[in-house]
Amino acid sequence: MAWSWTQIFSHPLWAISTFVLGFVVRVQRKGSWNPRHCPVQLKGKTAIVTGANTGIGKFIALDFARRGARVILACRNEARGTAALRDIRELSGNPDVHLRLVDTSSLASVRKFAASILQEEHKLHILVNNAGASGLPRGITPDGLEVSFATNLVGPFLLTHLLLDLMKRSAPARVVNMSSANHRKGKFDLSHFKGENLIYHLDTVYNHTKLHNILWTNELASRLHGTGVTANSLHPGVVMTEVMRNYSLLVRLIFSIVGIFFFKSSEEGAASTIYCAVAEETEGISGKYFDSDCSLVLPSPLARDPVLAAKTFEYCERLVAVQL
Repeated sequence: MAWSWTQIFSHPLWAISTFVLGFVVRVQRKGSWNPRHCPVQLKGKTAIVTGANTGIGKFIALDFARRGARVILACRNEARGTAALRDIRELSGNPDVHLRLVDTSSLASVRKFAASILQEEHKLHILVNNAGASGLPRGITPDGLEVSFATNLVGPFLLTHLLLDLMKRSAPARVVNMSSANHRKGKFDLSHFKGENLIYHLDTVYNHTKLHNILWTNELASRLHGTGVTANSLHPGVVMTEVMRNYSLLVRLIFSIVGIFFFKSSEEGAASTIYCAVAEETEGISGKYFDSDCSLVLPSPLARDPVLAAKTFEYCERLVAVQL
């Protein structure tokens, strides 16, 4: 007897097998490195985490706070940042957690934020460029930049540049930049930075920005050689966070259903960033790319091209009118 799809999906064996599969996948998806098993303490250290009001960024900041660091939550939304600040202080028992506002899509906002940090802070040991967005609609910022490139790439580049001298004086220090496995689908085209020759479809533009994030991180690492400051990039895993908030309701619904079984939680997704930022095993490692299991892996051939890395870096310097 032939069964219809309705009969198959409604059969008890379907539900049981789906549950078992989901359970197995959830168990297997956890990486071998667990932040809670890492004894490193950060007392006397200062860390900045952008996009720390929710998702992965919030769990990264919480981990640093639990280790005793002075943690600065760099957030765009004051109300949500304040809520995260309250939660992190309560959960960590660390009162030395602070909120500062910054919008990485605005170069003026980044400059204002960096100026306040340089005025208020005497040291900086960890900078995590976590803030980012996917699926943003077509748009050009007042700085003349495509909005996704400004948010995910140029803003973090400028922020890092402005804080580098402080990090050098605080060395050893670490810069950790959020990329994605999706960088493998990204294309190298400098005209994209100003919104030219772009196709807006799901995460296409996001993928381009994540390719460039690895490239400029690699060039930064090369230029920082011998300073005691390292720079690495990573893939956090497939995580259902608010980076998806700009997609349609249908897409978000599909991802939510699939994510129950196959995606990492935000806490699990924070592990690879924390690994790069605090683990003893990553001390002194620079210019590398880590996957969601905290393993050192090779990014795409484009992402490993030193010529393209230099071009991305130098173009970003011109866009923000700075030079390292």
